[in-house]
Amino acid sequence: MEELLRRATSGDIQAILQLLEQDEDILYRTAYAYVKNEQDALDVMQEVTYKALKKMYTVKNPQYARTWLMRILINCCLDLIKKRPPVVHVDVEPIGFDTYQSDIENMLKTLPLSDQQLIYLKFFEQWRNKEIAELQNIPEGTVKSRLHHILKKLRKQAGERSDW
Repeated sequence: MEELLRRATSGDIQAILQLLEQDEDILYRTAYAYVKNEQDALDVMQEVTYKALKKMYTVKNPQYARTWLMRILINCCLDLIKKRPPVVHVDVEPIGFDTYQSDIENMLKTLPLSDQQLIYLKFFEQWRNKEIAELQNIPEGTVKSRLHHILKKLRKQAGERSDW
């Protein structure tokens, strides 16, 4: 893996493509979590591939190549979200649908995007706090503190729901 990362950061196109292929699943799931539909997630993946092929050589330390890819992906997702026209969502109560899961999803949607990102990376993608800190260029203690506050907010919000 180290050799692949070294070759990719030196601009080897085959190594970059191989790295993207290895991380394709996590990159796609992360993109989908941000943009919420398959077509936009695929568009983001295409943009990430283009940017990786064009700029991967700028990564100075090969061990951060995967973190760099994730940061590029998240920035592409945020750019796409900003360009979207505003959408009005109408909540319709699904018949026979597991409302507990729906309530959790709705609670997560109330969080700012940066908080959603932390929750997604930590609990859905199983990233370690150190990895999240490297991705966001913040101290590991800040990641722990933010996660603590987000979870506290979610617990309070869940406690205020009378139908639980």
